Amino acid sequence: MSCILLLFCLPTLWQIVAAIDWKGQRKAFMKSQSSDHCQNFTFDEVKVATNNFSDALLLGAGGYGKVYKGSINGSTNLVAIKRANPCSHQGLNEFQTEIFLLSQLRHSHVVSLIGCCKERKEMILVYDYMANGTLRDHLYKMKKPPLSWTRRLTICIGAARGLHYLHTGSKHSIIHRDVKSTNILLDQNWVAKISDFGLSKIGPNMLTQSNTHVTTLVKGSFGYLDPDYYKRQKLTEKSDVYSFGVVLFEVLSARPAVLQLTENTEEEQEKVNLAEWVMHCYQSGRVDQIIDPYLQGKIDPTSLRTFTDIARKCLGEKGSERPTMGEVLWNLEQAWLQQQESDCFQNDGNYGVADRTTANGLSVIVDVDGVPLHGASDPTPGVEFSEIIAPIGR
Repeated sequence: MSCILLLFCLPTLWQIVAAIDWKGQRKAFMKSQSSDHCQNFTFDEVKVATNNFSDALLLGAGGYGKVYKGSINGSTNLVAIKRANPCSHQGLNEFQTEIFLLSQLRHSHVVSLIGCCKERKEMILVYDYMANGTLRDHLYKMKKPPLSWTRRLTICIGAARGLHYLHTGSKHSIIHRDVKSTNILLDQNWVAKISDFGLSKIGPNMLTQSNTHVTTLVKGSFGYLDPDYYKRQKLTEKSDVYSFGVVLFEVLSARPAVLQLTENTEEEQEKVNLAEWVMHCYQSGRVDQIIDPYLQGKIDPTSLRTFTDIARKCLGEKGSERPTMGEVLWNLEQAWLQQQESDCFQNDGNYGVADRTTANGLSVIVDVDGVPLHGASDPTPGVEFSEIIAPIGR
């Protein structure tokens, strides 16, 4: 993971764990929450769970370290075990932040932290296993079938619901600060979950509105970084909105946020930065060039226009020009409904509404593959589909 990070000489894990200083906004946020303690696993338990960190169980690797599939204490439930690389530039601060935030967050579109291991100077995190990997795994450089437009919309809606919850779900907002397609995970039912909170920040107090931003050093991933935050070092929820706008165009185009050049031509250079290329296509009237060839002719024009209009607004130069995540969510749901109506018309010869089933007395909207839009096992779905009627920015 290519991140803009500052390098520090870190003291040992035990020295810092023994002297965590929850000052300022972090302390205020902690007081406002009913904290759930993170379960501690022994290093031996983790070794057994991963067959001594066997390469056969390796799921992937990033800037933090390697991720393994495993099973804790013989359970039939699979877990994902992320072990920090001692040479990684992402160290103790990220480890602490991940535990601090995820031990308190509970939402169907936020990945669940099961526990951690801090023995022998290790920094290991244990999560629910996400069977379908990352969103990026299904967009490009893949050996898997391309996703349908309806499925892509469903995933985007789930991720937007997770981010909307982070921004508005408590007294203090949470700014993720590293939204990208590799940090959106997909479970066995294709439910999207926001992950990797190591760079996250506690935002302004939503009740007092005493501040509108957090002044902090610039961190994030190339290709997704909010230019307004980069210039002014003022972090807001709109920084996440910008990054999510890049993800939306990744989903539409099946192109990475930063393209590796294969040829040093003017055309190739123009496409290096996805966000810049998308805006150039809009200005030159070449929006059709953005669309993944697999999706050509398969997207309802109204659904496409709704999707691209809100995605383009996310990429506004200034934070004040961008929508809130609530507005993004509402528009994505509209794009989904528009596609469903088009599909119903093509299949049945007349217009219809999206299929609905009921579970526990609640209305559940399913996609064309029969997968619930918000996940059939979602006990706390947050903002229901259609409840955000007139989103208002704050």
